[in-house]
Amino acid sequence: MKLVLGCDHGGLAIRQALLPFLQTHGINVCDLGTFDASPSDYPDFAIEAAEQLVEGRADAGILICTTGVGMVIAANRFAGVRAALCESVATAVKTRTHNNANVLVLAGTMDPEVAVDIARTFLETPFSQEERHAR
Repeated sequence: MKLVLGCDHGGLAIRQALLPFLQTHGINVCDLGTFDASPSDYPDFAIEAAEQLVEGRADAGILICTTGVGMVIAANRFAGVRAALCESVATAVKTRTHNNANVLVLAGTMDPEVAVDIARTFLETPFSQEERHAR
């Protein structure tokens, strides 16, 4: 799996917690950054990630900003991107099984261990293919 990862300055701590998990699980990560705490613009990362998904250069994405809301709005502007803000393992399961989300969005304010659990669940949960969800 090729995954695109991006965050602004508000998501840096979560990004740093996710990277070791992703790397040890054999996921090919295209890391867009940000790489330091300098102020940065979340749409820049969301747009690049969405373009990679739409063009087939990535299979999935994880985006992080302070609240997650900005990343969801920016990424979902692109046809073919289904970005979902998840704050629990339960929402990660539903967004994959029911909505076939291909971009996980996390809030930079959440506990890093919880973020890793949510990412693990999101990446390991398949779309249900149930007719009512496939419609």
